[in-house]
Parts: sequence; structure tokens; C-alpha cells
Amino acid sequence: MSIKLLYGEETYLLETKLKKIKKDFGEMIKGINFIQIDETNSDELISDIETPAFGFEKKLIIAKSTGLFKKEKKTAKGQELATIKLSNKIAEYIEENAELINQGVELVFVEQEAEKNNLYKSIEKNGEVLEFKELKLPELVQNIQKICAAYKVKIDGSTARYFVENCGTNMQDLINEIRKLIEHAGENGTITDKDVDLLCIKQIDSVIFDLTDNLGKKDITKAMQVLNNLIYEKEPIQKILITLYNHFKKLYIVKIASEYRKDLATSMKLKPNQMFLTTKYRNQAGYFSKDEIRTILEELINLDSNYKVGLIDINVGLESILCRYCS
Repeated sequence: MSIKLLYGEETYLLETKLKKIKKDFGEMIKGINFIQIDETNSDELISDIETPAFGFEKKLIIAKSTGLFKKEKKTAKGQELATIKLSNKIAEYIEENAELINQGVELVFVEQEAEKNNLYKSIEKNGEVLEFKELKLPELVQNIQKICAAYKVKIDGSTARYFVENCGTNMQDLINEIRKLIEHAGENGTITDKDVDLLCIKQIDSVIFDLTDNLGKKDITKAMQVLNNLIYEKEPIQKILITLYNHFKKLYIVKIASEYRKDLATSMKLKPNQMFLTTKYRNQAGYFSKDEIRTILEELINLDSNYKVGLIDINVGLESILCRYCS
């Protein structure tokens, strides 16, 4: 199929597919048989399709982040309305000229998100639509083990899972981190949980889990150590406050969902690749009563409000909330 739409949150797999398309296409000369389109020149797309690839059998056109795959709105005005009209015009053009495009053009649209508008449906009918969803935990663990095996480095399923839980579910981020671990372990070496703790940049959400675990155990020394490490690593204190608030908000949702026997994953609006978090949240919520969580949420809200009007230093305020709970 010469007309393709690649989209989705898993950018590593998407970019890997795009690289393969370029490699399979062969020699590319920009402006002759290779054209790049974005939101600034998307109105030139039809003209570029119709212009011959002089001296070449085919032309590769990559239209990336064009904004052409948004849903049509009745209230659209100005630039938004112009984009919708252009999207519909291109959709109609593909419907009428699909055979012509297939003969002389490799047309590839690349987006992070794509609504099922007229252009989406036109490509689906006359070409190929590929969605790259974020991988689920078992798939991520399997991929990490395959990468390690390719470098003759061992990592068991438990450590691979620990690695993903701490470093996130974005495949590109995981590859960046696993490279450090592979180099550290060396050929025929083994990656351990301790190596992950020592060498990897953990996602702030994972670190907040650690902080909250220590709070739940009323271990203020370790809780403060985690907080100070975040600050030392130059995480903005406002981001720490917001992430901590959102974390306790999820713990509160766990309490409510359990009380009313609601599905936890649905209540927390977890993505398919985040399902492993349900057990972690449920276990951690067990450290706190519903009233305790509500009190902490109220104190975090008050701190944010007082900090913004200059009544309290945010670092001092956050430390006070942690110490007050553990006292």
C-alpha cells in the first residue's frame, strides 16, 4: 500500500517503522523524490503529489504533525476551520486519485494522535492505517529481555519488570536506560535490581511511590531522603508537589472504589499498559485511612495556595506536611 497513516503514543516503534519505510524506498533526494510536509506547508501536499519525481520512478512524501486528523467542529473558526477544509479536500483528492497516487507516490502521514475524520477514513479505505499503542507490561518485559540477550547480558523477568516499573513504559526511554545497564553488566553479565537503583533515572511517579511507602511506614528519615534526592536531582519543587497531590488523589480513589466495590482500573482511568499499577496502589492505600488521605490532600492544596501568595516557602511547607503525618 502506497498510502499510509502511522500514529500512536509508542513513538519508538512508530519511528522504527518510518525508518524501515525510508530504507526500503532507497535513494532520497530532498525536493526531488523526497518531500517533507508539516503544518506550515500542508496546503502544498496535493501540488507535491502531482509534481513528477524527475528522473525517479517514485516519490516519497512524509507528512508529519500536520494537524489534519482532528475532528470537525461546528464552532471551528479561523485557522482551525481552514485546516478542517484542507483535510476534507485532501481526503476527497485521495478518494478520486488513489490509483494515481499508488503508481507514483509513497504517501506517509505521521501523527501522535489521529481522530477518525474524513481523511482518516479515506486512508483506511484506500491505503493502510497503523496505530502504535504503548506496549503492556509483559510485552515491555519481553522486549527488554530480548535486547539484553542480543548483547549476551542476562536479566530475569522479575528484574525486567522492576526496571519497567521504575523507568516508565515509553520504549525509547527504556532503551536509553537499558543501554547503561548492559554496558555496566558487560558480556555474560547479569543485571540486578541493585543495578537499576544505582544507574537508572527513575520516573518521578516511581520515586513518589517510594516516598509514599516510607510515609505509610512512618519512616520520616527515609521519606525526607527521597524528597531531598528529588530536589538534588533538580526536579522542580512545584512538580514534586503536584505529583504527590495526584498520587494521594489516586490513593483516595482506591479507597472510594473499594468502599463501593467499583473496578479499580476503571475508576483510576488507567491505560492498558498501566494495569500493573493497580496492585501497587491498592497495597499502598492500605497504609492510610480515608480520612488521613483526605487531610493530606487538603494540606497539599493549602500549601499550594499559600505558596502562590508568598505566605510560606514551598520546601518548608512540604517538609512540614510529611513530618506532621509521621509524628
